[in-house]
Amino acid sequence: MKILVTGGTGFIGKALIRHLIENGYTVRTLIRPSSRSPNLPHGVPVDVTVSSLRDERGLRASMVGIDVVYHLAGGEWRGTQASLMEIDIQGTRAVVSAAKDAGVKQIFYISHLGADRASAYPVLKAKAIAEEFIRRSEINYTIIRSAIVFGPGDGLTTGLARIMSVLPYVILIPGDGKVLLQPLWVEDLATCLTWILEDADTVNRTIDVGGPEHLPFSQIIELVMEATGIRRHIISVRSPYLRAMSVFFESIFPNLPVSVYWLDYLASNRTCALDTMPRVFNLMPSRISQRLDYLEGQKWGQSLIRSMLTRSR
Repeated sequence: MKILVTGGTGFIGKALIRHLIENGYTVRTLIRPSSRSPNLPHGVPVDVTVSSLRDERGLRASMVGIDVVYHLAGGEWRGTQASLMEIDIQGTRAVVSAAKDAGVKQIFYISHLGADRASAYPVLKAKAIAEEFIRRSEINYTIIRSAIVFGPGDGLTTGLARIMSVLPYVILIPGDGKVLLQPLWVEDLATCLTWILEDADTVNRTIDVGGPEHLPFSQIIELVMEATGIRRHIISVRSPYLRAMSVFFESIFPNLPVSVYWLDYLASNRTCALDTMPRVFNLMPSRISQRLDYLEGQKWGQSLIRSMLTRSR
């Protein structure tokens, strides 16, 4: 079985590729044209094909001989610079079209909890539209609507650590911090995404997945502060004000770990049933408090500056 992963240089994509290869699958990853060296997963033999999601001929060439596509590419990590229409919507439509032409047997798509065409939040609306392209493709599919995912290099815990390291005394959060999240360990998600290759019961289904607990955002911040040793006073700010601040700072520092889309995700509870992972995948996911050792002993201020400089080249 030959597998193509879009978004394979991303946080989830790298973990997934490693799991797939460790389980004996042949993997190819699609990367967009860039002057920088791709941030591929280390120590695993993965084939690389280069094409943008707008290049239909390049997409078709990348899928020659491919049986399964994992479509992870998305634009929200780029913040206000992102074009959700171009990447998430039109890009997904192009991937689906190329996959159909190539005779791909199944598509796996990573979406978000709360994806809805009627959503007021652009990312959730874009994800729902992309889901519809996949459902109507006449290709077998599995759509995984995931809770927020955490792990080394993520936008949640790593992003919080970097922000707290450069902000003196306080950290600003939207609202009262009581919005509930269901953090899912990236290795658990990658494990499930690998196992479902052999699970016929998940074909043509949309499945909500999340971690083993519902936690208020303020408690997650406390866990990150405990793991990093960085103490900040939590200050609640009305969401519209924090959104305006985020847009302003993104215009100056375009590679900040927080974006307006990240704030959208924190606008309301992002949870699902706690028993989904054990019931559907026979896996008990890890609690976030058990998996934050990667935050310890890091120079997060330097990490943020290095990340911003790397991405701006």
